[in-house]
Parts: sequence; C-alpha cells; structure tokens
Amino acid sequence: MKYAVTTSHKPTNELAMKAQKIAVEYKVPYISRRKLVELKKEGKLDLDFYYVLDRNEQLYILYDNSKFFFHPSMAKLRLKNYREGQRDHLIENLGLTGEERILDATFGLGSEALLMSHFLKSGEVIGLEASVHVYRVVKHGLEHYPFQYPWMKEAASRITLLNQDMKHFLRDSADESFDIVYCDPMFEVPQYSSSSLNPLRPFAVYEPITLEDVQEMIRVARKKVVLKSRITDSFFEKLGEFIEFSYVDGSKSSGVIYGVIKK
Repeated sequence: MKYAVTTSHKPTNELAMKAQKIAVEYKVPYISRRKLVELKKEGKLDLDFYYVLDRNEQLYILYDNSKFFFHPSMAKLRLKNYREGQRDHLIENLGLTGEERILDATFGLGSEALLMSHFLKSGEVIGLEASVHVYRVVKHGLEHYPFQYPWMKEAASRITLLNQDMKHFLRDSADESFDIVYCDPMFEVPQYSSSSLNPLRPFAVYEPITLEDVQEMIRVARKKVVLKSRITDSFFEKLGEFIEFSYVDGSKSSGVIYGVIKK
C-alpha cells in the first residue's frame, strides 16, 4: 500500500519537523498538509492512506472516511465497572498476584494490556503486534497519549510493545519464559458494532491461531494460558479435541468467553 506522513492543519515548525522525522523513520514521503489538500483537490493524491501527526502529537491514520487512532477508553470503562463491583472475567481468570510477566500475544489497541498492567506491581506486559501500522499507532499512543488518570500512565510504563509475529516469537522463546500467555485473536464472525475496532480492521493481521500455536503458548507459559473467544465461534470446540481446558468462563450477555489452561 502507498502512504505518506503529514500533519494536522496549520502546524508549527516544530510539529512539521517531528512529522518529517517520522517519515524518514518509516521510509516514506513527507507531504505538507497544505500540499496534500491541493493534491486531493486536483485528484492527484495517489495514496491508500496517510499518517497524521496532530497538534497534541497524537499519531493516527486517515483512509477513505475513517480514522484509526489510539484511545484507552475501554480500559478506563472496564476498570471503572470493576471498581464499582461488576465482574471482569479477564481479570478474574488471570488471577494476578502483581509480579507476573505476561505475554499479550495479540496486542491490538492495547486496552486489555493496560487493564492487566494496572494490576501488576512489579510485573510487566510484553505485547506482540504483527501489523506494522497498528504497532506504530498504538506504540506512539502508549508513549505520547495525554493520559487523564495516573493509573493509566503507570500501566502504560509497564508495557513493552514489539512489532513481531506471534508464531515466530513463541517458537523462539524459552520454556516457561512467561508466567501467563494471553491470546485474543480476531473473532471468526467480526463484531461490526465495535466502533473502536472497525477502523483497525483494514490493517489487522487475520492469520488464524493453530493447535501448534496454542501448544507453543503452553510450553512458554509457567502458570497458565488464557485464550479469548466468543460463544458463536468454533475456536474452543476445535481446540478441545486435542487440548484439555482447565475450565471455560465468560459472560452470557456479551458472549465473550475465556478458556483457561493451567499448568
């Protein structure tokens, strides 16, 4: 795909220089916002999408009529609900003591990683994101987002995000090198009602999780593997023919379920 880097409208010289630096890092052209608007009007903008560095130094992608950006809203809402006494099946099934080293094998927007990291006192979350475009936007967000709440900023500081494919990373990892491996693959039936995920879809990696991948997760995990799916998907049913889950737990209202494999 063809893409470039630009800024929001009427950028400062400092912002333009930062955007140019990003363009050099990505090895793509930098196009000033004024020039980009002119090219669009003339029908000469031959790009599939473009990165925008805005005045708040947030990095996002514009394509068609959509905007893909980092925002920790779901982590904020889930922690709020949890503190008010509502159940959070992910946190319950992780059973964190606060010292775990967690591998989030399918990082995405990172909202669940932020939530997990909040419950770690001395632990850390290592996140893997195979899509270079999702990785860039989310990594920039984790480092530069103006977090409103201190807990979010602290949680983000305990996250290391890598642009690596889960399959290769797992096979290169030593036995029991993580306490917990968490995997949240794209659902078989997309939930298009998810406004936060829809802009990500064109850039996501859809390679399915195989039995061998799960076996590698079990090898790499010291305590447990936690897998996420939906009641309507066949992921757990297929795995269940070869792997014994310790238990499956989830929410009937949301249809989200977690399969836990204890060691």
